[in-house]
Amino acid sequence: MTRRGEVLALVQAGGQGSRMDVLTRERAKPALPYGGVHRLIDFALSGLVHADLADVWVSLEYQVTSIDDYLSGGRPWSLDRNRGGFRRIVPQTGTGPATESGFAHGNGDLLLRMSADIEAFGARTLVVCSADHVFNMDLAPVVEEHVAAGRVATVLTSEVTKKDATDNVVVLAGRDGTITGVENKPSRPSSGTVATEIFLYDTEVLLATLRDLRRELSGDADAEDDGDSGIGDFGEHLLPRLAETGRAVAVPLTGYWRDVGQPGLYLQSHRDLLAGKVDVFDAPDRPVISHWPDRPAARVRASGECRDSMLSPGADVAGVVSGSVLGPGVVVEKGAEVHDSVVMEDCVIRAGAVVRTTVLDERCEVLAGARVGAEPTRRLAHDDDLVLVGRDSRVSGGIAAGARLEPGSAT
Repeated sequence: MTRRGEVLALVQAGGQGSRMDVLTRERAKPALPYGGVHRLIDFALSGLVHADLADVWVSLEYQVTSIDDYLSGGRPWSLDRNRGGFRRIVPQTGTGPATESGFAHGNGDLLLRMSADIEAFGARTLVVCSADHVFNMDLAPVVEEHVAAGRVATVLTSEVTKKDATDNVVVLAGRDGTITGVENKPSRPSSGTVATEIFLYDTEVLLATLRDLRRELSGDADAEDDGDSGIGDFGEHLLPRLAETGRAVAVPLTGYWRDVGQPGLYLQSHRDLLAGKVDVFDAPDRPVISHWPDRPAARVRASGECRDSMLSPGADVAGVVSGSVLGPGVVVEKGAEVHDSVVMEDCVIRAGAVVRTTVLDERCEVLAGARVGAEPTRRLAHDDDLVLVGRDSRVSGGIAAGARLEPGSAT
């Protein structure tokens, strides 16, 4: 077992999440709810904690205040310690070269900007995890094997369709797992094996590689002044360079995994959850830890009907709910219907309203008689099938499939 201080864990939770459109206008993407009572960042933090990693840093950049209260200094994950534990990392200026301060230009570039802090910590191994995917793998043996084998990098991978692989980093590997090639979001991928954005690095090799890449990619003065190292995301330069060493290995991730950073994928993963295809909550010894809301139990009234759905604490259902996930405090009045949807905290669906294939953000009100969304014709969720409604909106009338309502909208 690796000892405290030998391994540092980093959760990269600073992306803007622009592909989630109105749902991330006013929140960091890792703060998006999942399964009613969890947030996306819970999966990364829980996986690292269950691997007995005592030092976990969370890098934040976009809409920091939207996630700060939820993180609570790491307390829900028992990371609030007098020595080590949780550390919140935000962009800084004036801390060194332009390529090591300010906002990052990708998750690979972010590691360069944090290089001085990482080096000062002195851990031999760095575990890096993004905060926008759903998984629950036991990471402890992966860490042990990575250290024992003396690898420069271990990349956890998952299998997806080649169509889905075009949005990911494809990893090519030999029979022994040694990475032989990397395709960054290819238009015609060679396989469906993709990086899950869970990485283990030899810290010394990682930092040396990042600095070599900075010298090569930002060689002129204008690039330095602009603050862009040119490293970008990990699949552009960092992982291919590490693969050239012959000591970077791909390890299949066990169990369910899905990147939920797009609207269609977000809804589809909730459909998977309701269909019993998601096993992330099935390990009693590795619970997905969250900062739970203090609410009473959910209630289904005499007129209420729930089919194949999940209700969070405080939900109050007097209407029909089918194939949907309701967040804490959601009210579905008598005569209202919710189908194939994700409804977040404290939304109210008034009598006679019908909501289909929609994601409603927090504190929305769907007024009596409104018709939101439509039944999709395709089996898998696509972005243009969904209605996305930003938080604090009041919805009336008819809203067609594919519509996007900005936070605070009134229709």
